Formats: sequence, structure tokens, C-alpha cells
Amino acid sequence: MTWLQAILLAILQGVTELFPVSSLGHAVVVPDLLNWPVDEHSDAFLPFLVVMHMGTALALLIYFWKDWLDFGLGVIGIGPRAAHERKLFFRVVVATIPAVLVALAFEKPIRELFASPLTASIFLAVNGLMLFAAERMKPATALKPIGEMSWRDSVVIGCFQCLALIPGLSRSGATMVGGYLTGLNHEDAARFSFLTGTPIIIAATVHEAPKLLKMEKASQALGASPTIDLSLSLVSGAVAGVVAFISIWILMRWFKNHEAKGFDPFAYYCMGFGAIATLINIVAP
Repeated sequence: MTWLQAILLAILQGVTELFPVSSLGHAVVVPDLLNWPVDEHSDAFLPFLVVMHMGTALALLIYFWKDWLDFGLGVIGIGPRAAHERKLFFRVVVATIPAVLVALAFEKPIRELFASPLTASIFLAVNGLMLFAAERMKPATALKPIGEMSWRDSVVIGCFQCLALIPGLSRSGATMVGGYLTGLNHEDAARFSFLTGTPIIIAATVHEAPKLLKMEKASQALGASPTIDLSLSLVSGAVAGVVAFISIWILMRWFKNHEAKGFDPFAYYCMGFGAIATLINIVAP
């Protein structure tokens, strides 16, 4: 992978990680469609993607810094809204647990799925269908504020987050859909999605990123060049973070001003791009 290709992937990552269109699906499909010499079966490919995800996690922490500060103060009982913030924080914790457990239990088959452009293309289209269907399954009851989420709501959103372990299904999209179907509006569903995504992304980085350093040291010991080196990954992560921050700003304002059918543009895009990519992979694998 060249520096130009890595930077372009980082920009793609920054845009697609927060938009409900699956960054991992794009990271697998786009290099394949463009015939880039990226070895998606390489042990270094998934850690490289995870480092870019770390950039987006930092962008989320910066954008939602007040939420995390309030959570911290709430946990130790400081402030007039301590009980409210503590309750919301533990809802976030509960929503992260299902995906962590499933990822640990099925790590090997999940890795194999990441290397399949055809699988990612198909599930990109499925992701679009999921967003399209959710928009038309709006709960009949009145929308509730994020502070009134129940433990059951958190578990439902956490189960939806497990879908993102399949490349092509968006983590942010799945959790937004889960939040929306439990009664949140688009903006609050997106906010809760991003709050639950931050610890998941950080945990994945802690688990995978050190492998890049080990690979680079091993390659240096053998006098060979690593397929994807650490410096390339770190710069790509920084670029992804900057682009991700801009993407969050755009997306939160989009949902604030488009409660009606807010998922539809992303649904149409995923269905169209996923269908085209699937056809190309079948006709010219």
C-alpha cells in the first residue's frame, strides 16, 4: 500500500465511520474495486484499520467531551444532574457489552469475513435496506428523550451493535436504528450511537494496534519491509480523526434538521453502491 492509497483510505474512513454507511465495508470493497495492491488477508490489514478507527474515536471524545465529563462527575456524585448522568453512563456501558462478548467469541470467523469484498458488498446493500426499513417502522408512540431510556433499550441497542461485526453493516447505522426503534429521535439515536461506539473502538484498538508494532519489529529483524508499517498507520489515523470530526459536525446537524426520513439518503446510497459492487464482484471476481 502506498502513502497516497493509505491517506485516501483514511479520508474514506473518516467520512464513513460516523455516517451510517459502514467504514469497514468500504475499506474492504473500495481497494478491491480499484485494484489496489492491498492484501486484505494480511495479518496487518485489520490492525491498520483499527488504528484509523482510533483516530475517529479521538474525534468522538473531543466532540462529545462534555458528555464524558458529565459522566465522570455523575459517577462520583458531583453536580445537580449527577444521578441523571450516572444513569445514562451505565446505559452506555450496558449497550457495549453484547458486541464485546460476540467479538471475543467469534474473532476468527469475523476476521475471515473482513477479507471478503463480495460479502462486504452484499451487506452494504443489506445495510441500506436496514436503514430504509427502520425509517418506515417508526414507533407509533411519542418519541422519548434520551434520559428516559430503559435498561431494555440499552440491551436492544447493544444487540444491534453486534451486527456491525459483519463488514458492510454499519456500527453507527445499526445502533442508530436500534435507538430509533426503541423510541429515540434521529439526533438522540445518533448521539447514543456515538457514545456507545467510543469505548468499543478504543477497546478494539488496544487489542489490535500492538500487533502492528510487533510486525514492524519482526520485519526489521529479518531485514524486510512490513506490508503496512506503523508510521503509515499513525498518519492515516490522524487524517481519519480530522475528517471524522468534520463528519460528526455535519451528521449531527443533518439529523437535527431532518427528523423526517433522516436515514433515507444513506439508505439509497448503500443499496445502490452495494448492489453495483456486488454485481462487479460476481461478474469480474
